[in-house]
Formats: sequence, structure tokens, C-alpha cells
Amino acid sequence: MNPEDLPLRDLHLPADIGWWPLAPGWWLLAGLLVLALLYLVYRLWRSWRRAAPRRAALAEFRQLRDQFDRDNNLVSFVNGISTLLRRAMLSCQPRQDIAGVVGEEWLRLLDRGMKRPGFQDGIGRCLADLPYRAEAALQPAEIDELTSLVNHRLRTLPGSAG
Repeated sequence: MNPEDLPLRDLHLPADIGWWPLAPGWWLLAGLLVLALLYLVYRLWRSWRRAAPRRAALAEFRQLRDQFDRDNNLVSFVNGISTLLRRAMLSCQPRQDIAGVVGEEWLRLLDRGMKRPGFQDGIGRCLADLPYRAEAALQPAEIDELTSLVNHRLRTLPGSAG
């Protein structure tokens, strides 16, 4: 018998394995990735919202500094800083911890949590006594130091995200 006469067919390979539908493990992985992405978006949104008082305070501080550069009124500048710091601290801490604090205790509170405190024993002390001086004056270097100190305090407000 001749092999060409036999009723044999060629080998047929199975179809290629498709990528869809996915196996259950891939569905689980996709679900976990979606959950992780949603959690990340939520955390970023929450962090952005918690930093809103800090952003607003820094913007207002820039306006105060610009106003001081225009009119050179030191007492108004220091009073504005003092008011801004009070409002900023009230926005991120309980009202009863901040509202009635004055004088040395207020300066201590402003120094709390800072790596380099400067309110109680540094240039920040002028917030408490400069408006009451007969001659209200600071040197340009002291104004820059005060500006840097207040800027640092606003950037590191307690209870705000950073």
C-alpha cells in the first residue's frame, strides 16, 4: 500500500491562546490597581485640602510684604503679621488653645514645633512689643529675618499637610 493513498490528514495545531477574557488572577490584580489608584487620588485630594489654610496664609503674607515694600509702614506690617499668624493658627488648631493666648505665652506657642524657634527669644519678639515702642524701627536685615521667620512658621503650621 502506498502511503499517499492512505486517508490521513495533516496535523492541525490548536488556535492561539487569546488574551481575552482574562484569567481571574488578572481581574483581581486589575481591581487592586484601581483601588490603589483611587486611594492615592483620595490621599492627594485630602492633603491638598488640608494645606488650603497654609496656602491662603502664605498668599496673604506675600500681600502684606508687598504692601510694606510700597508704603514702608513698619507698625502696620507687624500688626498685619500678628493678625495673620493668629488667624492661621486658629485655622489649624482648636480655638480654645489659641484664642485667649497673649504675650509671652503667644510667642512660646508660635515657637512650638519649630526647629529654629525665633519668636520668644529672637526677632519674632517684635510682634509683641514693636507696636508699643515710641520709635518703631527695624533694620533691613531684621525685617528680612522677621519675614523669613514668619514665612517658615506659616509653611510649618501645626496640623496642616506639607
